[in-house]
Amino acid sequence: MTAPSSSAARRRIAIAGASGRMGRMLIEAVQKSDDVQLAGALDIAGSPALGADAAAFLGLNSGVAITDDLRAGLKDAQVLIDFTRPEGTLAHLAVCRELGVQAVIGTTGFSEAQKAEIAEIAQDIAIVMAPNMSVGVNVTFKLLEMAARALSTGYDIEILEAHHRHKVDAPSGTALKMGEVIAQALGRDLQDCAVYAREGVTGERDPSSIGFATIRGGDIVGDHTVLFAGTGERIEISHKSSSRAGYAQGSLRAVRFLAERRKGLFDMADVLNLH
Repeated sequence: MTAPSSSAARRRIAIAGASGRMGRMLIEAVQKSDDVQLAGALDIAGSPALGADAAAFLGLNSGVAITDDLRAGLKDAQVLIDFTRPEGTLAHLAVCRELGVQAVIGTTGFSEAQKAEIAEIAQDIAIVMAPNMSVGVNVTFKLLEMAARALSTGYDIEILEAHHRHKVDAPSGTALKMGEVIAQALGRDLQDCAVYAREGVTGERDPSSIGFATIRGGDIVGDHTVLFAGTGERIEISHKSSSRAGYAQGSLRAVRFLAERRKGLFDMADVLNLH
């Protein structure tokens, strides 16, 4: 483990969903980083993990107990990292706003109204929100933008994604973001050109459409492929995650980015200077 630096300089982080798969990956990443420290760990009421040390699964003592008390979990934190569910994230953000705690949001499945609510909260605190915190995925978004502009005519566009059996939203937030990036590059509105399901006699493919296909099964962390299918050739741009470590490391980059921001809504393109 990396030796810690002076605690005065370390960013204090709270983790939501501390006993979940992503929560544990985030806690492990924080414990191994020398410029951040764990300051809070949140979980839902009734979780069997409540009261346990947040790093116990690593065989470590962080001194931070998992709690379902939002204010108690956030009182010592400068930033909350949240990969939970939309309703929970919004409840967390309300308290973050009250306490002046920044937020890194990897939660997906927000409605347009919920996104507007987050944008309103960002008038008071700094927030990084992205459907995927992976550095590689966000570089992939940039590649898709370039490809869409170059392949704007004569190519049919399909987005395929696969995730584990426990994922509750479909298509994934990352797949939808891919579609939004492509549609914007083509001067289209994804809401007007997206096709999410095909069954029966569908007729010929609308050349202006962007299709989505979803797979759910096993323990697939996250696979995304965009297919540009032309006449006589096809181009595939893919990103495949073998673990959640990439999401955790991207989240910590977002935490570091927020150190210089007081308020506003940002995304990973801002964090990685990809705009």
